[in-house]
Amino acid sequence: MIDILKRRFGLLGRNISYSFSKGYFTEKFSDEVFAGNSYENFDISEINHFTGLLKNNPDLKGLNVTIPYKEQVIPFLDKLSKKATLIGAVNTIKFTKNGKLKGYNTDYYGFKKSLKPLLEPHHKKALILGTGGASKGVAFALDELGIPYTFVSREAKENIIDYNLINATTFDNFQIIINCTPVGTSPNIEACPDIPYEFFTDKHIAYDLIYNPAETQFLKNAKERGAVIKNGLDMLIFQAEKAWKIWNK
Repeated sequence: MIDILKRRFGLLGRNISYSFSKGYFTEKFSDEVFAGNSYENFDISEINHFTGLLKNNPDLKGLNVTIPYKEQVIPFLDKLSKKATLIGAVNTIKFTKNGKLKGYNTDYYGFKKSLKPLLEPHHKKALILGTGGASKGVAFALDELGIPYTFVSREAKENIIDYNLINATTFDNFQIIINCTPVGTSPNIEACPDIPYEFFTDKHIAYDLIYNPAETQFLKNAKERGAVIKNGLDMLIFQAEKAWKIWNK
């Protein structure tokens, strides 16, 4: 028996009725081994409501954090893990025994574990589409794997290129393309990042952090050109189980 106490966990985010986490943990907690644990969504319109949420739910033991609060929640926390500090984004919060809030990042772990089996020697560099909190975990994982990367955003900045610069040469130089944007998420499943998909080949990996739908338009377009494709479901499972270990250690 891992736990027989009543303990509440949840997900912090905005417009999160679609969330993976609630369904995953609710199913997990249906096992009698985890009897007494519950999981719910805490959907807030702005991060300043987080303080009130904490006040109204003093018995919470842990939270996951999703879009758009992975970076915004940090000032509300008492402490960060070393890796969350380096990454600059939090997707897991532990409520410690002395009532403090400690932030962790398990996104990088989930992404790294799910990408690693796909890697071949010719997969040398990665393009990260998007610059939000999730992309920071992805970048950290790539650093640990020794894979150089470049961010892509709608506006070029230092160390960031814009979508207009992506061409055939880009695809020659970058063999892993990772969508860290919400473009293509259900119900807008016909949308996809604005890149020249005709340059994908069987030497490329197309990875989409989105898991609903299971095969986004981004992945479909890459698959048509022979690319190896991967959605974000395994990443979410791995990061969720890592969060569970953090809450219980």
